[in-house]
Amino acid sequence: MADIYEIHDPRFRQMIVTSAALDEHYSGCRWAEGPVWFSDANQLLWSDIPNQRMLRWTPESGVSVYRQPSNFTNGHTRDRQGRLISCEHGTRRVTRTEVDGSVTVLADRFEDARLNSPNDVVVKSDGTIWFTDPTYGIMSDYEGFRAEPEQPTRNVYRLDPTTGELAAVVTDFIQPNGLAFSPDENVLYVADSAASHDASLPRHIRAFDVVDGRRLANGRVFCFINNGIPDGIRTDMDGNLWSSAGDGVHCFDPTGKLIGKIRVPQIVANLTFGGPRRNRLFIAATCSIYSLYVAATGSQWP
Repeated sequence: MADIYEIHDPRFRQMIVTSAALDEHYSGCRWAEGPVWFSDANQLLWSDIPNQRMLRWTPESGVSVYRQPSNFTNGHTRDRQGRLISCEHGTRRVTRTEVDGSVTVLADRFEDARLNSPNDVVVKSDGTIWFTDPTYGIMSDYEGFRAEPEQPTRNVYRLDPTTGELAAVVTDFIQPNGLAFSPDENVLYVADSAASHDASLPRHIRAFDVVDGRRLANGRVFCFINNGIPDGIRTDMDGNLWSSAGDGVHCFDPTGKLIGKIRVPQIVANLTFGGPRRNRLFIAATCSIYSLYVAATGSQWP
C-alpha cells in the first residue's frame, strides 16, 4: 500500500485507490485556497490569496491566471445555475460572477455593519447560500486589509439570493471556517479553526441539524483534528466527511470517527471532489495544488 495512506479503520481501504499517485499540478502559490470544480468546463479554479489572484487548471492546458487582482478571494462554490460564488477578504463581501463575467455583490453588510471577511461558502439545493465570516482577512495586510471588526460576533450566515435576506444562523463560533452539507442536506458541518492563533482554542468540526431548510439546531462537536486545524471540508455520497489538516486530509465516518488519513507534503487548507465522476480529490496545500483519485464520490454541487 502506498505510504501516503494512514488506515485507522478497515472501511477506509474501500474508499481509496492504493495504486493512485498524489499528483502535484502547480507549486507557485503563497497560500492556495478555495478549490472549486467546473464539470462543464473540465477545469479547477482556486485562490492564491496573498498573491491577489485566482488560478485555473485544465488537464489539457495546465495552469493559467483566471482573475487578477482578485480582492483576496478565499472560498468558492457554484450556484444551481453554474455561476461562481466567491468570498472576498479584501472587500469583505460575497459575490457572484455572472455568465458575461460581470460581478454581482450578494452580501457585504449585516445589520448596518460591514462583514468581517467572508471565508468559505456552500449552496444548498434550494439555491440559498451559506457562508462563514471569521476575521482572518482583517487580522493583517497579508490576506486582506487590516481593520477592526464591525460585527460583534463571527457568524455563519444564510443568504436568500432572490430576496436578499441575510440571516445569522449561528453566532457562537470563535473562528468559523469551512462548511459542508451532508448528502441529504439534513446536517450542516462547520469547522472552527480558532486554534490557528491560540492552541488553547477549538480545532474541531461541529454538526448542526437543518430545520425547515432555514434554521440550525442541536449544535454539537462532531470531531477533532489531531494535527493542525480544520479548514475546508467536504462530504462524500456515503456521508463521510473529508477535512483539511496539518498533515494532510482526514476522513471521518458519519458518526465522527476518524477512519483514515491521506498524508500530504504541505499543510492542507482546502479540498474538493472533481473530475467527470467526482472521484478525484483536489487538494489546496499551502504552495501547491495536488490531486488524487479515490474510490469515494463527492456529494457537493455540481
